[in-house]
Amino acid sequence: MVSEEQIRQWAQEAEAGYDAHELKRRGRGRPGRGAEPMQVVAVRLTAEELAAVDAIAEREHISRSEAIRRALAGFAA
Repeated sequence: MVSEEQIRQWAQEAEAGYDAHELKRRGRGRPGRGAEPMQVVAVRLTAEELAAVDAIAEREHISRSEAIRRALAGFAA
């Protein structure tokens, strides 16, 4: 939930103006993983499969997506 105070602060910040150079410096989106654009692929997993992936990701301190990519890389090797 956003408070009235936060909305007021955002409004004051917007009214004061933004530094265009600072906004451009931040970049957009996630950094690329390679030279080619990546594709999003939907995969359906059971609750048990998803729990297993999440357990591995937590143990390895990686994201769910990275755990799935590593599993696929191991399968393809």
